[in-house]
Amino acid sequence: MAIVLQSSPLLWTRLAAMVFSCVAFSVAVHGARLYHGTGDWCIFCWAFSFAGTLLVLLVELFGLQTRAPVSWKNFPITFACYAALLCLSASIIFPLYFLKGSGGQSEVRDYRIVATVFSCLATIAYISEVSMSKARPGEVAGYMATAPGLLKVCETFVACIIFVFVSDPVLYDRHDALKYCMSVYCICFILSAAIILLCIGECTGCLPFPFARFLSAYALLAVVLYLSATIIWPIFNFDPKNGGSKQRPYNCSSAVGVCTWDKCLTVAVLTGVNFILYLVDLIYSTRLVFVSA
Repeated sequence: MAIVLQSSPLLWTRLAAMVFSCVAFSVAVHGARLYHGTGDWCIFCWAFSFAGTLLVLLVELFGLQTRAPVSWKNFPITFACYAALLCLSASIIFPLYFLKGSGGQSEVRDYRIVATVFSCLATIAYISEVSMSKARPGEVAGYMATAPGLLKVCETFVACIIFVFVSDPVLYDRHDALKYCMSVYCICFILSAAIILLCIGECTGCLPFPFARFLSAYALLAVVLYLSATIIWPIFNFDPKNGGSKQRPYNCSSAVGVCTWDKCLTVAVLTGVNFILYLVDLIYSTRLVFVSA
């Protein structure tokens, strides 16, 4: 089997991202003394990013793109975008839980600082890879290399973070309106994830309707649903008339991790973020329909 090695900025960026993520999780496992589920999440982010990048490099090194069971126009940039978001989340969460206000042994703290630094470097490397791989104006590329495709990745990632915050403890079982918001998050996440899988599997041509029009219709539906959730979630969590609380409880300042009120606020902010992402997605998808027509 022939080995294809073509030096390029993209290749060196992927190598740098792989090395940085490898160093981050290796140092964290070796001496950072991670003691709860947050540390496991950070380890997963770095290890997953490292393993996926290694896979991409091996496939391209041995020229196996045409034999891969996925669309190679869509898979590498999709993975790089997820890796960038994962490493970014680890770069924020890890120092908050393991560096903020930590005393203890200086050696353990040094390991944690090194892991944080390399996590930030991995994030920068993956963002650079996405920037290099995304479609340029007039360039023929896979859907996931375009702005709407990258937005789908961000939308599903934000939805996953929302699921984490609303699940422990369960924040949506107090009122039917909050259950409606949860259904909005689930429906939009499932449809966005399905679109990503269809593009990676090159199955968009199997749909019984034009893919571009489906994207535009779905983006419009998602904007309407998320707009309603953006309004409803704060009303039933922070309005005293609906059983909510405007004031942040005093015990939130001393609580370990994130308290329930802060989680509700975070979900409200993330809901607004996803509404904006879907709105931008709608604008791009509508332009795509008109250009295709």
